Amino acid sequence: MLHENWETKETIKKVKCIQTDAKKYIVNNVLTVGKVYEVKNETEEFLFVVDNTKKIGGFYKEYFEDLPSV
Repeated sequence: MLHENWETKETIKKVKCIQTDAKKYIVNNVLTVGKVYEVKNETEEFLFVVDNTKKIGGFYKEYFEDLPSV
């Protein structure tokens, strides 16, 4: 299964958290506004990032903005 090796997978890109105002879910305990996160996988609707718990979490893209690639 692909998700079993995401933690060791190369980072796709980095994103910055811009808000944690979730309508349905509590995300402010695992994401911090202004913090940069490593994206390990991406779908049309979600980004899978290494969150504040140091584990992979899937979050709506609306919480993030892409950082320019270096």
